[in-house]
Amino acid sequence: MCKGLAALPQTCLERAKEIKIKLGTLLQKPENAIDLIIPYPEKPEKKPEKLQKPSVDEALQWRESFDKLLANNYGLNAFRSFLMSEFSEENIEFWMACEEYKKIKSPIKMETKAKKIYEEFIQTEAPKEVNIDHFTKDVTIQNLVEPTPTTFDLAQKRIFALMEKDSFARFLRSELYQELLK
Repeated sequence: MCKGLAALPQTCLERAKEIKIKLGTLLQKPENAIDLIIPYPEKPEKKPEKLQKPSVDEALQWRESFDKLLANNYGLNAFRSFLMSEFSEENIEFWMACEEYKKIKSPIKMETKAKKIYEEFIQTEAPKEVNIDHFTKDVTIQNLVEPTPTTFDLAQKRIFALMEKDSFARFLRSELYQELLK
């Protein structure tokens, strides 16, 4: 058999090597195999939406309730910036991830997103682990067996209450918020 290969022209041998490399790639990474055959069309980048600075009256309304702050895109971003300045943005990021999660309709996408949220925020030693009690963590883990739109509700409510009681009050006293009132 080796004599047969030696008799082949050099170009055929080079082409055979290329095919062997591509097949090796396909065998090593089956999830990306389709990309080699049918490349995905490039998705256009979403431009971040420009947020309009709130009026003083709007900013004053945020004092009335934490819900009003979070319902306002500018307020949400201002609060998030405040938490980032305190190196404690994991709570608002978890809350936002839960809000996005609730909008998912596909069970497969829901399961994938639920796992990602768990790994990022809930599991012990997670990169952005949120501070929830053991009971809440246990309930959330049980809910992950069959994810539904309410899988993270208890944990999200606990984090919301924590932010409302602690971080929100500090935000209202912060220089960042006081500047909005001027």
